[in-house]
Amino acid sequence: MARSTALLAVEQTTEQARRLRAVPAPRPVLDREREDQLTGRQREVLDRLVALFADGFVELTMADIAARAGCSLRTLYDLAPSRDELVLTVIDRNLRHIGRAAVGAMAPDMAPLEAIRAYLRAANLAVASTTPAFARDQAATPSTHRLATAHSDYLVAVTRTLLDLAVERGDLADPSGAPVDTAAVARVVAGLGAMFALPEHIEAIDSTPRDAANTMVDVILRGLESTP
Repeated sequence: MARSTALLAVEQTTEQARRLRAVPAPRPVLDREREDQLTGRQREVLDRLVALFADGFVELTMADIAARAGCSLRTLYDLAPSRDELVLTVIDRNLRHIGRAAVGAMAPDMAPLEAIRAYLRAANLAVASTTPAFARDQAATPSTHRLATAHSDYLVAVTRTLLDLAVERGDLADPSGAPVDTAAVARVVAGLGAMFALPEHIEAIDSTPRDAANTMVDVILRGLESTP
């Protein structure tokens, strides 16, 4: 007996979830145990620092940060042993919050290409409020640049996993008839947000990095869809 459409859909959903769970996430700066131990006040300070660092951070001392955040130096040093480690903690924690929301944006019954669009639209929130000052400081600081690259690589890996499923389903095809290089496509579409947020690009585009990335993701995927 032929399998029902509903059964095939369930099998597809299960396989998609299984493959996505297998994608290794970047190692957190603040591990789960330490995160769970944070007080409400510490969480409030970390949330406040996201906006503070958006205007740049390389010129800030721990004393500057404490004064602007309205907290004590002891509060900051309880969170991190140095300014650089504090910056990494704040950026990583913010990116993880956005990453969890991006994964949650993919409904279980979404087709792979629909899931990619939902995932990247949510993930591109990470560059929605990127300022030229933050972009310059992040690019110029090796540790924050490595952290951003690790999160970007995870974004690419999730996107490629979904692209591979789309090819297997016949939803994606190269117009020339050649095999789709999902690694290359994933690197392009998942890296658009980070690319538009680079210091040399952020001031050159007419829209925000997030809007520019979302638009180009749609353009590229529409060009590869078997049935646009």
